[in-house]
Amino acid sequence: MPDAPLIAERLEQVRDRTLGLIAPLDEEWVARTPDPIMSPPAWDLAHIAAYEELWLVTRLSDAQPMHPDLQATYDAFETPRAVRGEIRILDGRESREFMLAVRARALEVLGAADLSDDGPALTAGGFVWDMVAQHEAQHDETLLQTLQLMPPGAYSPCIGALPAGGDVVQGPDPIHVDGGPMMMGAATGRGALDCEMPAHPMVVAPFRIDRNPVTIGRHLEFIADGGYEDPRFWSPEGWTWRQQSGAIAPLHWQPDGAGGWTRTWFGCTEAVDPSEILCHVSFFEAEAHARWAGGRLPTEAEWEFAARRDPARADDAWAPWGDDLHDGRANLGQTSFRPARAGAFPEGASPLGCAHMVGDVWEWTSTIFDGYPGFRAFPYREYAEPFFRDGYRVLRGGSWATQAVAARTTFRNWDHPERRQIFSGMRLAWDAR
Repeated sequence: MPDAPLIAERLEQVRDRTLGLIAPLDEEWVARTPDPIMSPPAWDLAHIAAYEELWLVTRLSDAQPMHPDLQATYDAFETPRAVRGEIRILDGRESREFMLAVRARALEVLGAADLSDDGPALTAGGFVWDMVAQHEAQHDETLLQTLQLMPPGAYSPCIGALPAGGDVVQGPDPIHVDGGPMMMGAATGRGALDCEMPAHPMVVAPFRIDRNPVTIGRHLEFIADGGYEDPRFWSPEGWTWRQQSGAIAPLHWQPDGAGGWTRTWFGCTEAVDPSEILCHVSFFEAEAHARWAGGRLPTEAEWEFAARRDPARADDAWAPWGDDLHDGRANLGQTSFRPARAGAFPEGASPLGCAHMVGDVWEWTSTIFDGYPGFRAFPYREYAEPFFRDGYRVLRGGSWATQAVAARTTFRNWDHPERRQIFSGMRLAWDAR
């Protein structure tokens, strides 16, 4: 059973990251959005506070909300992204003050809370505090997507160093997986959210999966071979998107005028690094690349089987390497501000030999997002259930922009197949020979 000081420390670690991410941003841009598919950062900050107030203050005590007139404004369903830049919202200073005041109230409630494992479902084992910490960490990643779309000069973060990586990954390196029985999904605990549960038995057929995610260098080959111009590699929906979007390369890439490519990365234009793991591609692009390479995208079950330490156990470890911290094993935590080079974290490989299964980039799977057998929404249906069976594709593994509190081998992310402002890449799979 976690204790109150440990929970408070976890909440503060995430909060420090939130405020640190925003610190380099000019106040003018805190209240503006560079793209209508994203929110102004100030909206995200106040939404984080409103969510924390709802679950850690008003639901756990008889306290009233601080801004009852703004509850609909900071409800993600009541106020969709397209209008958040056009309505009255708290500015950056007011949003940070709201966050500070709510945190003080939340810590008071925490001090008197029942944290026992056999307590109320909302608080048992510290569940609701884990949920709130993960929610804020997820919005930090969304903030980074917004910051990546800012115009040059608006946001210049301090970028952390990464390991050099191994030899340049020249092409696919398929690993044969025998498959077999698996307890897919999460048992209770470990911070699992409702769409990760319940753990349920299934059998995975033999398959092959790439040792590494696709690198920039491999995608450059796809581009050079006319991959973006050849409809044979695209699904009908994907080809329609390709034509309508005019995409000829991943998001943020530009031709360098000499037959190569540069990219604009958090306001800086730089040459692309062929050894780096590919980022900012849509599901449609990932699917087309996979077909060009003679493969396919893995199913969600195949991905989890390859990532898990012991797929047959419902209480499997949270990461491919076990329960130890990710330090030196994965590119997580929002400090590198970019994916690593393939092969940079050999100690983070799964027992099957798959590298970079946690961190660097979210990996598209072929699976349409839906609830697991026996799914039960808890503690509210709006987290995942409204998105089931609506064309959203599942992504797995986390990215460099994901914090460890929201990264595990059972975590399920999802998005529209055309979205590529997310930190998304791919790993190839093949049928077994």
